[in-house]
Amino acid sequence: MKPTTVKYIRLRIILIGFIFSLFLIIIGAKTVYLQVYCGSWLSQKAAEQYEKSFVSHGKRGTIFDAKHREMAVSIDISSIAAYPQNIKNAAATANTLGKILNINSKDLNRKLKSNKSFIWIKRHAAPGETIAIKTIGLNGIDFIPEHKRFYPNSNLAAQLLGFSGIDGHGLEGIEFYYNSYLEGADKQFTILKDAFGRGFNADKKIAGNYRGKNLILTIDGTIQHITEQALEKAVIKHLAKSGLAIVMEPKTGAVLALAHYPHFNPNSFGSFNRKLWRNRCITDQFEPGSTMKIFTASAAIESGVCAPTTTFYCENGEYKIGNNIVHDSKPRGQLSLQQIIKYSSNIGTIKISEAIGPETLYKTLSSFGFGEKTGIDCPGETPGSLAPYNRWSKIDAGAISFGQGISVSALQLITATSAIANYGILMKPYVVQAITDKNGRLIESSGPHEVRRVISTKTAETMKKILLTVTEAGGTGINAALESYTVCGKTGTAQKIDEKGTYAKGKYVASFVGFVPAENPAVAILVVIDEPQNQHYGGIVAAPAFRKIAYETLNYINLPSGQNKLTAKQINQRTGPDIMNDLTGSGKKLTYLQKHRTIG
Repeated sequence: MKPTTVKYIRLRIILIGFIFSLFLIIIGAKTVYLQVYCGSWLSQKAAEQYEKSFVSHGKRGTIFDAKHREMAVSIDISSIAAYPQNIKNAAATANTLGKILNINSKDLNRKLKSNKSFIWIKRHAAPGETIAIKTIGLNGIDFIPEHKRFYPNSNLAAQLLGFSGIDGHGLEGIEFYYNSYLEGADKQFTILKDAFGRGFNADKKIAGNYRGKNLILTIDGTIQHITEQALEKAVIKHLAKSGLAIVMEPKTGAVLALAHYPHFNPNSFGSFNRKLWRNRCITDQFEPGSTMKIFTASAAIESGVCAPTTTFYCENGEYKIGNNIVHDSKPRGQLSLQQIIKYSSNIGTIKISEAIGPETLYKTLSSFGFGEKTGIDCPGETPGSLAPYNRWSKIDAGAISFGQGISVSALQLITATSAIANYGILMKPYVVQAITDKNGRLIESSGPHEVRRVISTKTAETMKKILLTVTEAGGTGINAALESYTVCGKTGTAQKIDEKGTYAKGKYVASFVGFVPAENPAVAILVVIDEPQNQHYGGIVAAPAFRKIAYETLNYINLPSGQNKLTAKQINQRTGPDIMNDLTGSGKKLTYLQKHRTIG
């Protein structure tokens, strides 16, 4: 072989060796770069090919009524998801899913063609839907275990309970207020997928020690049902806009029932008007009308200025204060304080307030809790409206004494009335009596909480006797009387204020508040009917509903009946003329309130 040839071969070998060495160096450098500098990034990218992480919300705790009957529970359910990259025929898959799930297949097709690695198809699918899709066995489709809130009693106490959203967070009512207790802890879990997108060896353990706590309410489901039924019948009978009703235990402040009509179903809350969601017994305020006379009379007796027998001249049904004239619907002359409450005389009540003065009236109303929140464990409570007495004109003081120019919530009104039933002691209302863990062990408890004494025991007993006459023959509350129990109460009728701050013609709020039996009150009850038609007086519209709630509740709790002071003949006297005294005279005469008061 020629020397030149050998030299050429050696050169080629060296050149090829250099090239291979260069490639090896580059490969080695790339390997070092990927392993050292890009190792974590590559691991993450690889994991994304076979792992999918989810955050599972722990099962919410159960809400029980006072008898430990379920009112809100969480059930296991599946949500349907998809991995678009593992779906070969998006159109066919979308069409199949659309028919089963009743969703738009075109929109779903666009989602399945996206570059996302994971999408939700339907959260909280019905069991039948889940089974149908599993039977078909579509590639790239997965079933994620979740929890759904369910209310077994449908609309029972819906506004009080509220509801939770699709991710298990409380949005309204008790579900919202006690969300931090009810919701379970979040837990992350991972699903492993093979090359076909099928899950295997997945960490899908949902049950565990991260379940939420349980609530035990003061609400009794049976009393709640009784109250809702009576309220619904009253609203429908009188073609009213809506209605509220509360049943409370006067000695403790425990709320036994809190009803609304119209109601809604929290299982499908999105199908109802948002205005129906709120707990209007707590959030809304209204002028109470003649029910406020209870507290004006209490102020007069407690101050020592008046006794039940103290008489006032009621001006034969027409009383001028400055440029304003207040009317009683039936002309009356001399009336005692007791008769003023029994016949619901506006003029007599003004005379009482003039005798005690605005400062005493204001302090008494404030002591009963008007103008401030009760502190109940529910969201959105209103404090109502009670202006300071040094801003009252003479006519303002008179109007407030019979329930106009002051705004209250239904809860405030029944809580204050319960203080009279409870011998003058105001109790804090509450709806949750205990919180337990998943095993039923007590964690926290709530019980009766005394706020303050507002009137003496003697004054409270005197007021009971006065309120008892309201349901006797001739009183405005005769329609609330029971044959087997003595009933204390007061009717109320107030003209509504419109958005302009003036009284709306033909729009009223009719109410009745009271407690039974008079001797040892077991329950206090308030019924409020908004905008009843044809009849609008509290004694005609609200009192019968009160009677029905009281009668059925006392029978349910098996309270022995006492000796009623009324005869059957007196109870059957369903009269109307005296009931008319709930209402003031012409709305045109009450321009002083139009200037000063507006209900929110």
